[in-house]
Amino acid sequence: MSLISRAALVVLCCMFMLLIPSLTTAATDQGLHARCESHSFRNGKIFSSCTDLPVLDSFLHFSYVRETGALDVAYRHANLESSSWIAWAINPTKKGMLGAQALVAYRNSTSGFMRAYTSSISDYSTMLQESPLSFRVTHVSSEYIDGEMTIYATLFLPLNTTVVNHLWQDGPLKEGDRLGMHAMSGDHLRAMASLDLLSGQVTATKSVEGNMLLVKQIHGIVNTVSWGILMPIGVLAARYMKTYEVLDPTWFYIHVVCQSTGYFAGLIGGLGTAIYMAKHTGMRTTMHTVIGLLLFVLGFLQILALQARPDKDHRYRKYWNWYHHTVGYIVIVLSVYNIYKGLSILQPGSGWKIAYTTILCAIAALAIVMEILQFEKRWGSLFRKKTKDLEADPTTSVGVIGEKDKAVEKASGGYEIQIENYKITKNIIYSPQVDLFLIHILLRRFEPSNPLYPPPQNRLPAPPP
Repeated sequence: MSLISRAALVVLCCMFMLLIPSLTTAATDQGLHARCESHSFRNGKIFSSCTDLPVLDSFLHFSYVRETGALDVAYRHANLESSSWIAWAINPTKKGMLGAQALVAYRNSTSGFMRAYTSSISDYSTMLQESPLSFRVTHVSSEYIDGEMTIYATLFLPLNTTVVNHLWQDGPLKEGDRLGMHAMSGDHLRAMASLDLLSGQVTATKSVEGNMLLVKQIHGIVNTVSWGILMPIGVLAARYMKTYEVLDPTWFYIHVVCQSTGYFAGLIGGLGTAIYMAKHTGMRTTMHTVIGLLLFVLGFLQILALQARPDKDHRYRKYWNWYHHTVGYIVIVLSVYNIYKGLSILQPGSGWKIAYTTILCAIAALAIVMEILQFEKRWGSLFRKKTKDLEADPTTSVGVIGEKDKAVEKASGGYEIQIENYKITKNIIYSPQVDLFLIHILLRRFEPSNPLYPPPQNRLPAPPP
């Protein structure tokens, strides 16, 4: 084969390789349009236009009359389980979920009948409750056949509307036919586009929810690390490192660094992202929000308490310790609870919850081990204190046989007389104003009868007549 023939063969091969992607794309587009255009509805409905939506196995059939604003639609969602819900919506004011006017449908788990209704979305915490739309809607119905769910409706848009922002979703149906949250990743965040009602062209739009999801992820990660990891580590440092003299005052610096870093990171990253979300989605009073605000207040009180900390030998130091420790443990418990509450709201995937649970279990295991190792040092004094209290009981105590009676002059001018009769000891504290005659009688009453027991030498003089 000549050199020219070989060069021509190489050129032909290169041209063929370049044409393959174009041919594949054309075939794919032709197949998709076949799926849309070849579909026939069992109720006999015919639509002038149809489009294959880019994600979630969804298709939109519609007929539009520009002069009247009547939009007759059929939204199809294939490859769907019966325990699911679907929604298709138009947002007449902006792109994204907020303000969307939705058509919702699901299959009743008890009766098996389909239910279709309208829902106006005003915030991100919506449960797609039934509500009227901002424009008139008629003939809302739905069906479920062979794993495919379809919504039918006729919408009356403002006159001369040519382009609309629309979005579509699916999600799980929970017990009691409650609509669960749709997935917050992948195609579910790309299920929105602009629709040209005249040409039928669909143009993908940048996901507003995708940006909000990034903000929510930053919010969750920052708060988990600051409140859910650094704060407990700071508590462990203060509780267990403090018992070793060689680690004093290292434990204090570790404690302060962990707690202050956790608080200010949560303040900037956590509260900052929360304010951003509230500004763009509207503030919602949920348990997660209330606990979050309470944590920032308690953390600020801890900072103020640090400024008012008395000296170690101050008589009020123990009360300050009780307050500081109690508030600190409350903050840790509420932080862990609120982190799990936030994970259930965000639903980032089971991996995030498993990772945090593993870290939390490691911290708890370390605390248990240290508590066991320091049990005697930390809790043994309580038992010893009880024993000393019993021995020092002023009403009844065990004395030493053979100890002489004695009278000790107190600094206040009174006298303490210890009268012992074998194993019984009585302590009497009196001042010179006490009747001395009564003391004399007590001394006579408890004088031992044993002749070997030496009589007390310094008897008090008898009271004057």
